[in-house]
Amino acid sequence: MSKLSLKKLAKYNAFPGPVVLVIMDGVGIGKRDESDGVHMAYTPVLDELFKEPLYMQLKAHGKAVGLPTDDDMGNSEVGHNALGAGRVFSQGARLVNEAIQSGKIFAGAAWQSIKERAANGGTVHFIGLLSDGNVHSHIKQLYALIDRCAHDGMPRVRVHPLMDGRDVGEKSALDYVEPLEARLAALSKDGKDYRIGSGGGRMVTTMDRYFADWTVVERGWKAHVLGEGRQFASASEAVKTYYAEDPDVTDQYLPSFVIAENGKPAGTIQDGDAVVFFNFRGDRAIEISMAFEQQDFSGFDRQRVPNVFYAGMMEYDGDAHIPRNFLVEPPAIDKTIGQYLCAAGVTSYAISETQKYGHVTYFWNGNNSGYIDARFEKYDEVPSDKVPFDQRPWMKAADITDAVIAQIRKGDRKFIRLNFANGDMVGHTGVPISVRIAVESVDLGLRRILPVVRAAKGILIVTADHGNADCMWTEKKGKRDPMVAHTLNPVPFIIKDFSEANTITMSGVKDPGLSNVAATLLNLLGYEKPDDYDPSLVTLG
Repeated sequence: MSKLSLKKLAKYNAFPGPVVLVIMDGVGIGKRDESDGVHMAYTPVLDELFKEPLYMQLKAHGKAVGLPTDDDMGNSEVGHNALGAGRVFSQGARLVNEAIQSGKIFAGAAWQSIKERAANGGTVHFIGLLSDGNVHSHIKQLYALIDRCAHDGMPRVRVHPLMDGRDVGEKSALDYVEPLEARLAALSKDGKDYRIGSGGGRMVTTMDRYFADWTVVERGWKAHVLGEGRQFASASEAVKTYYAEDPDVTDQYLPSFVIAENGKPAGTIQDGDAVVFFNFRGDRAIEISMAFEQQDFSGFDRQRVPNVFYAGMMEYDGDAHIPRNFLVEPPAIDKTIGQYLCAAGVTSYAISETQKYGHVTYFWNGNNSGYIDARFEKYDEVPSDKVPFDQRPWMKAADITDAVIAQIRKGDRKFIRLNFANGDMVGHTGVPISVRIAVESVDLGLRRILPVVRAAKGILIVTADHGNADCMWTEKKGKRDPMVAHTLNPVPFIIKDFSEANTITMSGVKDPGLSNVAATLLNLLGYEKPDDYDPSLVTLG
């Protein structure tokens, strides 16, 4: 970091206020009809901001954020990586696909250790999100790993699938579970025993993030490791039973389950086994990785800690090195805007609530935890409510707004970034009235922040990391199905200049995306962009 340096813009007039970046998580530009939760919400502030001369739309999905194709929806991880890195890096899904296609994943040390455990009688376990949403994982990647196990002669495999219902249809679990069961059955020949061991819905089993609720991870540990939970003969039976018992339950909230024979769990994790967490995205993989690897673990009482070889699909935290072993090298994201600003001595402030705290810190900083330089940075986390998000769609927008206003008035931070989680977290519920309230809560936050930035003679920037709330349902032949996944829609980018210190015009970047924002921020802070950054969206004159 000490070698990084920024050149000051030749013609730049300094101003007293901060540059404030508001990231409206999950607020894209939709069809502007009744299916569009952003359009249907009462948003007088956003409506006026959309009329600003310094307004444009940015790509926030597909190749523009490092994903394999433009059919791949964006997500908060890759979106904030692009915002913070200033250029596009190949992201998890693409890296894993490339490693599988080349065979590199199976030539690495981690896979060789898995083979060794299997050769010595251990079971190979795969835990992760079962879908083709391509946000946290992809079922085809799981299939490739399982097929390779069979190819390499590994006798015993257990899969512990976590149901999605968030990045795919809300009740689509059987579309993935039943083909998986069929594939495992087909591979169970020549002495091989390949089956599902346990599972559950992603929001209640295993996949907690940012240490919001360790009981989620504990449920997963009990099901996957200890074999404790409601027993079923198959995963498809578990899903069908839960659907029948509660017609309103969606896949992400399905209770945990254990597959058993004659009352005995069929897939507990034991000494000598190998465990692979097959998600490529890191935020919901870190806590379960800690439970398997840390000796001084305090998240919950593990009761029994098996001696296993544990590996992630990728390294989920490059700073804390979680996990110690992984199948695919993560993107080497360096020279983030945070590193440049610290090297230049620019003070900054980042804040969000727990559900998105890591996005303005960890992901923004290139998948690294902690401060870059605590002399110049301050991070604040507002604890999220531990309730279904449709029940409190306002979430912690008011608390975040309070803190940001206080920071602006204090006047000691030149760059402030904040994330309003509402549009994404509530958007994933698919509850229209809640989605509208969520967006309105963000609009209210903007209404409160605007006059404070004006008084400070600063610059306000409003954007988003991907779409979600902008599509609440899809409709076919008069039937509406809730849309709970991210969208392929562009996101807004708005500059409201209250400093009036410099003439700001749009630079005319072709096909602008989130990766253009970092250079833009640097220009507005008085610096030239680094040579390898994507072009700035503005010209100062």
